[in-house]
Order: sequence, then structure tokens, then C-alpha cells
Amino acid sequence: MGVLDELRAQRRAAGTASGSAADGQQPALLLIPDISGFTRFIEQSNSPQAPFLVADLLEILIEANTLELEVNEIQGDAVLFYRLGPPPSVDDLVRQCRRIYLDFQNYLRLVERDTGSELAAALQELALTLKIVVHYGRVSVARIREHTKLMGRDVIVVHRLLKNNVAGAEYVLLSEGYTRTQPPAALAAAFDWTRLSPGSTFYEYLGETPYQYAYLSPLRLLLTTAAPGEAASAGRGCRLKVRRALPVPAAYALRLLSNFRLRPRWMEGATAVHYDVTKAGRLGTSYKVDVFNGQIDFQTVQCLDDDQGHITYVEKISHFRLFPNALLFYHLEVVDIDSCLLTLELRYGHVASRWRLVRFGQLRRLHRFLGRSLLRLARLVGERGNG
Repeated sequence: MGVLDELRAQRRAAGTASGSAADGQQPALLLIPDISGFTRFIEQSNSPQAPFLVADLLEILIEANTLELEVNEIQGDAVLFYRLGPPPSVDDLVRQCRRIYLDFQNYLRLVERDTGSELAAALQELALTLKIVVHYGRVSVARIREHTKLMGRDVIVVHRLLKNNVAGAEYVLLSEGYTRTQPPAALAAAFDWTRLSPGSTFYEYLGETPYQYAYLSPLRLLLTTAAPGEAASAGRGCRLKVRRALPVPAAYALRLLSNFRLRPRWMEGATAVHYDVTKAGRLGTSYKVDVFNGQIDFQTVQCLDDDQGHITYVEKISHFRLFPNALLFYHLEVVDIDSCLLTLELRYGHVASRWRLVRFGQLRRLHRFLGRSLLRLARLVGERGNG
């Protein structure tokens, strides 16, 4: 068998998985979150950090995955997700869309807090937001070398639906292919926090294509990122906190926290840290920590201080499967010239388990992990202070 024959055999095998029809097509959910304002932001922001922010936002979209979706393509300002098989319920789908939107907007609000940066100023002027297009249809699945390729009319439909007649740039759009799989009463109930409206757009070769859409703007009331020292308002959950006084100045504590080399000295279960020594100390630097039997990816995101002596240092946690889109905040408050109060605060999008008892247990374990790590840090600070 030649190379081309082998490739064709692999493609046929990918397209004839269980549940596929005789024509090799399979039912699939197709979902595209698309960053609105992307091109204008890249062209007009004049910030060298703009492409890196967009890369972070795309990663946020990928990690906000509650439906076990597969990533098929990353298309500059959008991600094409898919899931083979029967459609999810509209309740599960809406929960997924809300999660994507909230994680995306919360990360933007975090970046916007840095009022002295060009990137924050650009975000204020050139707002980024999100639209989400959902379609359910049939696709052919082909394997081309190490890549999975989706093909078929419904793949074209979901891409065309990104250009539509909906006013504004912050909404979820459901194709008729998806809405006809759900009871009308369930659709109405799932969108009781906004309004689900009908619409349609004419596309060449596809004809008039009906859909329903709902604006995501009401979810802005649920955004969680607060300024340093700001109390959380109602509905702002998904956070764990531990606090301890440290017998060193706040600036010295910050140097210890941001020193990657010292992370195994105080983080519970950490055995090694891996990073590029030429980039250490810069915001945006990524590093990996070996913890227990796994590895956690961190990225330094932000360091802010104010006139009252509050310092907030923020790290993004990636590939943390149980707690997607987690951010670790280190809040330092000056007590006096020789001491400070440190609060470790973990903010996360959701706990990636459908079982309530598992979620409860993981939250308790993580809270203990933070508390023990902070205790080890206090001991390390004491040792260095006495040295």
C-alpha cells in the first residue's frame, strides 16, 4: 500500500466511526466563539503586547470548556469547536456560552485595571468583546497527517453565520439546525436572563438561513474582577482565599513571591521549576512547576500598587484541568514598615466535574493546599529574615 493509499484509509477510518452514516457523515455540534473588534484592535492599538493578549484570550476560550468539546481550528480571532454525537441540551449549551463569555470578559477587566499601560488604554478605546455561533448538523471527519479536518455543508454554514444581520457584537446565535433539536419551552426557559429573538440572513448558495439570537450583555452584571481592596458583590463566587501576616516589608515579600527559583521552597508538593532564565522577572513570562505527580503552568500577568501601599501580583494558571481559567492573586497590604499582610486568592471559572460531591472535595483540597503553601512561605520568610 502506498503513502496516498494509507492516508485515504486513515481518512475513511476517521469518517466511519461509530454512529456515522453510510455517506461517512456524522452528527456534530459546531461552536465558534469569535472575538469582535480583533482586526481593529491589532491594527490601531499600537501596543507590541496586543498579539500576546489575543493569544491569551484564545487560550481563555479553549480552557472555558464545559461540554468536552474538541478544538478543530484556531482561526486568528476565533476557535472552531466540535463535538460528535447527539446535541447537548439547551441548558448545558447556555451554561457553556455563559462560561466562555464570563471568563473572556473577566480576563479583559483584569488587564484593564493597569491604568498606566498602553494595552489597557487601547482596550478602553478599542473594546474587544465576543460573539458565539452555534450550529448542529452533519460533518465528514478526515485525518490529514496529524490534523483532524471537518468538511461538509454544515461546516460552511457555521462559518457563514459569523456574518449575519444581528446588530451589535456581543451575542450568541443559534442556527435552526440546533434550535429544532430542542423543545421551544426549554429554549425560552434557558434564556430567561435575556431575550431570544428570531432572525435570518441570505447567503449565496445557501439561501435564506434562519436562526435565533440573544444578547450576552446582561451577563456583565456577573463579572467578577474587583480592584485591590474592593469587596466582592453578590454573585461573585468562584474564589478561595487564605491570609497570613508576614514579618517582612511588602516589597520584600513581593520579591520572594515573584522569584520563580524559590517556588519549590514554599509551594506544597512542588519539587522543581522550569523557566527561561533570560526572561525571568518580566510580565508575561511563563514557567512550569512540578507539583506532586503533575505539572502546573503559570504565567505572570500583572503587578499593581496604589497610594495606600497595596500591591497586587497576579499569575494566570493554564492546563489546570479541574479549575480552568484560574488566576492566582497575591494581595499585599502594608501593616507597618517591617510587616505586611498577604492574601492568596484563587479565582477560577468553574470546577470541571459534574458531580457535586467531587467539586466540594476538590475545593476543600485546594483550600488546604493554599493554606499549607502560605504557611511554608511564612516559614521561609522567617528563615530569610533571621539570616
